[in-house]
Amino acid sequence: MKQRIWELDAFRGVCILGMVIVHLIYDAVELYGLVDWRYPTVFLWLRDWGGVLFLVLSGICVTLGSRSVRRGITVFSAGMLCTAVTAGMYFLDMADRSILIYFGVLHCLGVCMLLWQPMKKLPLWALALIAAVLIGVGLYWWGRVFVPFDWLFPLGLTSRSFLTSDYYPLLPNLGFFLVGTMLGQTVYRKRQTLLPRVNTQHPLIAFLCFCGRNSLVIYLAHQPVLSGLLWTVSILF
Repeated sequence: MKQRIWELDAFRGVCILGMVIVHLIYDAVELYGLVDWRYPTVFLWLRDWGGVLFLVLSGICVTLGSRSVRRGITVFSAGMLCTAVTAGMYFLDMADRSILIYFGVLHCLGVCMLLWQPMKKLPLWALALIAAVLIGVGLYWWGRVFVPFDWLFPLGLTSRSFLTSDYYPLLPNLGFFLVGTMLGQTVYRKRQTLLPRVNTQHPLIAFLCFCGRNSLVIYLAHQPVLSGLLWTVSILF
């Protein structure tokens, strides 16, 4: 049985729990009006850029496994499930058009994993060059370049009227994913933990690793759970 690298699981667990907290605060403030709170800068940064950590982590992990295509299809399918759910909410008048998810973090991760298959034999210098171009171009035209149509949304090109609740276009995010693949091929080239002396049986570490191993399930389940909890609180108070 392949030995898992505990710090990658634990860091993914920290990321997924942080995302749950961010969504809890956002829903309580924006969707249910339970709290009147001005977001601090650190919260806005985590909300807007926390997903990059998932991309880098996924890039590291994809170099350690051998099932990137199957995993990519699974993750992309989970993203399409999110699209279907948000579309249902919109068509049932449960939310406005901004709730729709066209190309969220799961769509992006799934496509990145699929694209890794033809790219994995590229030398590191080529991956670095591609990553730099994708990140540079993506960050440059983010919020600056608009087109009169929306069908290029997977690449990050949209019209000014484009609305979505979760958006991770391939530019620049495929670049961040490739940064992770470079770390996986260098820092983790031996495919073993960098911190072998840490007690992984410690309850906190074990909990974070559990969350990291089940991050996809937590991602899919957390929003319905949060919505039910906050709806109950809003009714009671």
